[in-house]
Amino acid sequence: MPSDRNWKPRRSGAKQIGSFVQALTQPVFKKKPPVLARLMMDWIDFVGPRLAKQTEPRRLSAGTLTLACSGPIAMELQHLAPQIIERINVACGLRGEYGIERLKIVQDLVAFERPTPKRPKPLQIEVPDIEDEELRLALESLGGHLGARRRRR
Repeated sequence: MPSDRNWKPRRSGAKQIGSFVQALTQPVFKKKPPVLARLMMDWIDFVGPRLAKQTEPRRLSAGTLTLACSGPIAMELQHLAPQIIERINVACGLRGEYGIERLKIVQDLVAFERPTPKRPKPLQIEVPDIEDEELRLALESLGGHLGARRRRR
């Protein structure tokens, strides 16, 4: 049997979480840089509410930011490109070789919020000359719903 005199307990202790962060985030940041995530979250602040509804950042690589937009907005984006680039670079602290130098504008469908359709109120139709109260109310309700259905078409 081996001697217990030379045995020492192993104590690695708790490791700092910072030692794991780089290994975890490196594969993710190769695909999508963290600046692009910030652009997507704060896009309305960079271009304003009107343009933010019709545009969205898609890619960021080698100093080129790719934007998707609906057709008519492309000309306006091209005109505003220097101001947009400057706002992004200043807000994100990008300088020199890490800064955004140009915008690539791609005309594509942009997901935007569509207003929910409003349901029309049922019409109030009175049905005269029916003695049975329940039947009269049911016919009035049915007539109101049918009238509302015709208006939707």
